[in-house]
Amino acid sequence: MLEELRITGLGVIEDTTLPLTGGMNVITGETGAGKTMVVTGLGLLFGGRADAGRVRAQPGRAVVEGRLRLAEPTATTVHTRVTDAGGEPDEDGTVLLSRTVTVEGRSRAHVGGRSMPVSMLAEVGEQVVAVHGQSDQLRLLRPAEQRAALDRFAGAGHEKLLAELREAYARWRHICDDLADRRRNARERNQEADLLRLGLDEITRVDPQPGEDEELKAEAQRLEHAEGLRVAAGTAYQCVAGGAEAGDDTPDVTALLGVARRTLEAQAGVDRTLADLAIRLEEAATLVGDVAAELSGYLAGLDADPARLQFIHERRAALRGLTRKYADDVDGVIVWADRARDRLSELDTSDDLLEELDRERQRLAGEVAELAARLSAARREAAARFAEQVTVELAGLAMPHARIEVAVLPRPVGRNEPSLLVDGVEVGVGPDGADEVELRLLAHPGAPSLPLQRGASGGELSRVMLAIEVVFAGSGGPPTLVFDEVDAGVGGQAAVEIGRRLARLARSHQVLVVTHLPQVAAFADRHLVVAKDTGGAVTTSGVRVVEDTERARELARMLAGLPDSDLGIAHAEELLAVAARERRP
Repeated sequence: MLEELRITGLGVIEDTTLPLTGGMNVITGETGAGKTMVVTGLGLLFGGRADAGRVRAQPGRAVVEGRLRLAEPTATTVHTRVTDAGGEPDEDGTVLLSRTVTVEGRSRAHVGGRSMPVSMLAEVGEQVVAVHGQSDQLRLLRPAEQRAALDRFAGAGHEKLLAELREAYARWRHICDDLADRRRNARERNQEADLLRLGLDEITRVDPQPGEDEELKAEAQRLEHAEGLRVAAGTAYQCVAGGAEAGDDTPDVTALLGVARRTLEAQAGVDRTLADLAIRLEEAATLVGDVAAELSGYLAGLDADPARLQFIHERRAALRGLTRKYADDVDGVIVWADRARDRLSELDTSDDLLEELDRERQRLAGEVAELAARLSAARREAAARFAEQVTVELAGLAMPHARIEVAVLPRPVGRNEPSLLVDGVEVGVGPDGADEVELRLLAHPGAPSLPLQRGASGGELSRVMLAIEVVFAGSGGPPTLVFDEVDAGVGGQAAVEIGRRLARLARSHQVLVVTHLPQVAAFADRHLVVAKDTGGAVTTSGVRVVEDTERARELARMLAGLPDSDLGIAHAEELLAVAARERRP
């Protein structure tokens, strides 16, 4: 759950901390006091879009910080991801999150004490929090969102089947596009293939090897300067190892080092320092001996073959002919040839290949159709369960005669999507299958079954949204649920029922509710009030926890706008007593 939320410099909020509990947290306050900024702060903390226009001019930046304490299995998932990214949970297992936005629009994020991309906050947010507001109700009116809601409800097995369909659909569309392109652009492909073959033939005749140009260049330099190299190496060899040309009475380096070592060893018993120096002279003699051996080998291998030099010049000329056409060096020419071979396979428009691709297209089409049929059947089965459970929840939300229907319909052909025969019927097919899903509401017996966008009022839509969330909560989901005035347009008994349902959700989830309804606020385990301070030159807002008498006064204000009214306070206390009885297991 989210244990604590601190907001600084955001909108009317200068600096405030919200201590949150694991049950139902309610946030109330006058219109314009800053309740929306709390939800905005939550959005920022979990990777939402930053709006520099909401940052206070002083201090010039908004900071939102939060502390998460998570239970299994979410804790392991989040802790592993944070650790892999370089962050660290605190010693008590909590994870600190932070988001900073400046007036210039720059944004920074920290997770587990380390600077992270903002996308990391969004990753964590997907695991731990779900925010529902009036905009979510509007999203629920979109057919794609309704289909997505049904797919989430259907469970992990269904989502695995959906993933298989999307993968098969992508392969099928790739083959279809490839085949169509080969047929449509056969002439251009053949022309490009001819040019590539000419280049490959030329490169194959020369057969360049990796790094060959540099190796030949070095060998040519040795052959061209063979005499000078021989003189230099020979002179050096004579100096270190001696030889006839140096004269028999001319000592070489190795002999002189030997004399020096033996002279020092003769006095090593007198002074240990000379013994150490004698050892070093021995090491030097060994090193000089190694150099002499290498010089001897170099001289033996030094070749001044004019025929070999002529071959190298011709070979380098052939390689330069390739590098002028295809790349800057021989290695680049080899890469060009590899890419050309790959491209030739893509340009192939032979009848054999086209027939093979067409067979693969048909095979994948059958696979997609089979998966789409299975997905449709799974959606119809889930739709019946989903509709039944949401209808039960609506009955408890003061809509006893309302009923939800979930229609799974074949997708019409001709929407810029391909079509296939699925269960013997030609339908449009997309990456999410061959179905359209529509939530319908029967508001009362005898009423027509109408799509939500036509058949639900604002208050009814709020209750349908809450009923869906209650159904989702029963099958898991994020541990923290945020509801931003989803009770808009609702009052009376329906408001009490919404409060009761939110309290039920709070038994298994942390629930944060921004509300104007006292009937909802009365069910809270913790009541937070956002209050505006207009005493200074600048208007600011803060958040405080209210309990006992203060809480009754806040509910009285919400009921009648009269926080000091004895009658209003009595009514509020009665409402709190009813809610307390309802919250008991």
